[in-house]
Amino acid sequence: MTEPVRIYGDRRSGNCLKVKWTADHLGIAYDWHEVDVVKGETRTEDFLAINPAGQVPCLEREDGRILAQSNAIIFHLANGSELVPADPFDKAKMLEWMFWEQYSHEPYIAVRRFQRAFQHMPDEAIDPQLMAKGRRALGVMEMRLLSRDFIVGDQLSLADIALVAYTRVADEGGFDLDEFLGVRGWVARVENELDLDHDEGRVTVLA
Repeated sequence: MTEPVRIYGDRRSGNCLKVKWTADHLGIAYDWHEVDVVKGETRTEDFLAINPAGQVPCLEREDGRILAQSNAIIFHLANGSELVPADPFDKAKMLEWMFWEQYSHEPYIAVRRFQRAFQHMPDEAIDPQLMAKGRRALGVMEMRLLSRDFIVGDQLSLADIALVAYTRVADEGGFDLDEFLGVRGWVARVENELDLDHDEGRVTVLA
């Protein structure tokens, strides 16, 4: 990719930050277009012409082709790089964790964070299953990280980027990472690998 790609995203969204962090880590040039989800900017006629699903992130390539869904976008950006394992099984394992993140992690941790930090819902008004299933997801990660530094293999991969996005701000959804010390240590390692500001993307900082 020689010309800058265009990334549409909300900088408070973990799904959007995955794309930004992957591009930054790989030195991919991009133009960032801020789209405020809370203000309904994903539902405007102009944005729906770009992504009829009305969701961010969204990538517009230099050739005009559009790609949506955060994990599909980061796989496209990183394919052939060190963020994607060369071994076919390890690559499949990375994808396994990326699919799991969207199905068994993000729907609970990210949703509870959104309701609590963006919609200012009190804990007693939030579906208790979100806490239970979110803690279960963190427990699965904790077991995975008991004897390894990264989710797949011995170095940073897209699986780590996909999972760290909402895990690092899980406290904004009421989850206590002090109960998951392996996960907490892993978050610090991934933030260090990506050279992230600890406060980036935090609603409490942006508010």
